[in-house]
Amino acid sequence: MNKVFANADEAIFDIKDDCILLLGGFGLCGIPENSIAALVKKGVKNLTCISNNAGVDGFGIGLMLQQHQVKKMISSYVGENAEFERQLLSGELEVELIPQGTLATRCLAAGYGMPAIYTPAGVGTEVADKKEIRSFNGKEYLLEYAFDADYALVKAWKGDTMGNLIFKETARNFNPLMAMAGKITIAEVEQLVAPGELAPDQIHVPGIYVHRIFKGINYEKRIEQLTVRKNK
Repeated sequence: MNKVFANADEAIFDIKDDCILLLGGFGLCGIPENSIAALVKKGVKNLTCISNNAGVDGFGIGLMLQQHQVKKMISSYVGENAEFERQLLSGELEVELIPQGTLATRCLAAGYGMPAIYTPAGVGTEVADKKEIRSFNGKEYLLEYAFDADYALVKAWKGDTMGNLIFKETARNFNPLMAMAGKITIAEVEQLVAPGELAPDQIHVPGIYVHRIFKGINYEKRIEQLTVRKNK
């Protein structure tokens, strides 16, 4: 099975309106920049996007929000995006905010083939609204369902043509879990190598979870909040 695609446009060829997408990364680290740009170019609409955050204005998922391609955002943090805030307050965008650990564990559950998990996060808050609560050993837990996403879009540092992936530092947050959780996982990598060139002990996601892979280009790797020391 040949998993290698020439570019992002070819790799996302069958993503259509109304799809549910998992988008990896943490802040602006390790986000699938090329795949997002291809989705903007393709113009698909009414997407449900599951991501730790919603990008920033003019970058990441923020590009899709500007084009009104997202109908629902499921995230744990959205504080850097003014267009997101505008669409939320105007009622244009449906938003589900969930604890970060719950987001990660719902991805993990999907990857492991588990339909749901119980978590103490959110008990006694608005997060628990209309959700089943059970008590285990005297402590209350919420029932949370595994994500059921059509595609996972992830970005790795290195990958081989069989789909084995290595992530670098902060980019390892959420990307591996989301790679495991998608029905179809599309990985973009900075370096694409032949099988056998990656040390087995360094692989974070085995190729069995990855359906398509391509070598990305022109990564910006922006910084959300740049803080520098003043010259003395």
